[in-house]
Amino acid sequence: MTTSKKYKSDLDTPCLILDMDILDENLEKMQTAAGREGKDLRPHCKTHKCSALARRQIEFGAIGLCAAKVSEARGLVNAGLENILVTGPVVTPGKMEKLLDLLALSPSLMVVVDHPRAIALLEKTLGKRNMTMGLLLDLDVGLHRTGVGPSEAPALAERIVSSPHLRLLGIQAYAGQVQHIQAYEDRESASYQCLQEAVRVFRRLQDSVPTCTIFSASGTGTFDIDLAVADISELQVGSYVLMDAEYLALETAEPVPFPPALRLLTTVVSTNQEGFVTVDAGLKSLYKDGGRPRVVETGDSPLEYDWFGDEYGMISCRQTAKLPPLGTVLELVTSHCDPTINLFDRYYLTRGQEVTGTWPIDLRGCSQ
Repeated sequence: MTTSKKYKSDLDTPCLILDMDILDENLEKMQTAAGREGKDLRPHCKTHKCSALARRQIEFGAIGLCAAKVSEARGLVNAGLENILVTGPVVTPGKMEKLLDLLALSPSLMVVVDHPRAIALLEKTLGKRNMTMGLLLDLDVGLHRTGVGPSEAPALAERIVSSPHLRLLGIQAYAGQVQHIQAYEDRESASYQCLQEAVRVFRRLQDSVPTCTIFSASGTGTFDIDLAVADISELQVGSYVLMDAEYLALETAEPVPFPPALRLLTTVVSTNQEGFVTVDAGLKSLYKDGGRPRVVETGDSPLEYDWFGDEYGMISCRQTAKLPPLGTVLELVTSHCDPTINLFDRYYLTRGQEVTGTWPIDLRGCSQ
């Protein structure tokens, strides 16, 4: 019995596709770049929301994974994945109980901390279960979102070290505020400057805490810059594997190293107006903040996308080229991949024009 092949043109739109040749290329490039400088990869799953893709990152050499929330970590643990770092603070009793439920299933689970009250609550909760847990001290290096100031970090570290239920394994220093600085030299300078404070804290902790060996930092926008920081032990890169218009717009030191593996397919559903056509991907399919979605063309096309309501988008021309006819399926590079992905249930996997399978976006909606 033969199974007929399925092609991108057969897919119902709007939908997300992953070009597996590009995806594997991106995985290999980042792993090679990190390995060349003696760094590990702990890629962030908040970007792709998919345990199957996370497993592929491990297969390509990643030592572990990052999850933004406890529910994301739960999805990864349920998929049989290990060495997960929860990169956001956990501060309520109910959520800590859920965190420790995961720890019982996956003893390699780690979490970041940035406040003495949260440390005390975690210590108490662990004590009731007679458990221990590895922690990273979350440093604020300029983002001012989470993290403790570098000057307050040593006292917080002492608080962790004094507990029989807590193990200080290192620091997290994510400079999210510099990831999208447009000019490469400005981004390079900003990343270097903010990470130097973290370097000083890390070295001080290493002198007094033998278990403090992890320096987790960086992102897709600064990965090549941060590889030069000798103390960093691992990169928390996320978007590199898929890419989006926001990251592709950044000035880089060399040609963009990671082409977009993620595309959104959308169909022209109305052509009755002059100067533009309407497609079936709007705000419910494409997150708006970030870069403008790019129309992927085979030639030098002037087509541009703009939002046109919740359900629809507009395709227009910068020049006098012909607009696509009714029923045409277009490929878009998404504006911002993370929240766009969270709108869909699955990826369609492609090689060339052929659809080779699907991956469920099984961490979709895991925001708790």
